[in-house]
Amino acid sequence: MQCEGRYPGHLQGFCIDDEEHIFWSFTTNLVKTDLDGKIIDKIPVVSHHGDCCYVDGKVYVAVNKGQFNNPEGKSDNWVYVYDAATLKEVAEHEVQEVFHGAGGMAYHDGKFLVVGGLPTDVPVNYLYEYDRDFNFVKKHELESGWTLLGIQGADHAEDHWWFACYGGQLLKVDNDLKMVGRYDFECGYGLLGLGNGQFYIARGSRNDARMYEGHLLHAIPDEKTGLKIVE
Repeated sequence: MQCEGRYPGHLQGFCIDDEEHIFWSFTTNLVKTDLDGKIIDKIPVVSHHGDCCYVDGKVYVAVNKGQFNNPEGKSDNWVYVYDAATLKEVAEHEVQEVFHGAGGMAYHDGKFLVVGGLPTDVPVNYLYEYDRDFNFVKKHELESGWTLLGIQGADHAEDHWWFACYGGQLLKVDNDLKMVGRYDFECGYGLLGLGNGQFYIARGSRNDARMYEGHLLHAIPDEKTGLKIVE
């Protein structure tokens, strides 16, 4: 499934609402389409809008207006909230605990996990837990080993957390936030569980004019690669 149009920033993540609309976060544009990828609405947004998730009529997006992956932090981290029906911004929540830059987020069982950047050679990733009102709960260390620029996308599906990383790495984590597996699988632009063992994963490309497209592929769980593409 192809998202209509091309954008100056690459795809950071996506989510789907209860009415089967897709929301695509293209760094500086938030795009709403139908399930065929046809645009319903789009708005310009502040950089850097990252991965997103849908909860109860709203789209939540991890936003960093500062630096990513700096050992000294220097990030400026927020969650922006949009009405899914209108794309009107309805709230901004500070999440400054996300030290190396907020780049992704997911929701499950009353809590948000915000993920993001990571300096070179740090052997763990960090998961920042918030309640539904974005009160900070806890910083979790995930014994994942170093991943390129940290974690880009997140979702909870099939009774596990899934974290998408650049460098073709996928992390599968149990509900106690302990590692289950690390796999060679490319889904750094986002992933979403659909239920019944089905997933969408996002990919994209850039043309000669440096404009980006994004598209979704179907995937299912796989013992060797975590997920695998299916036709």
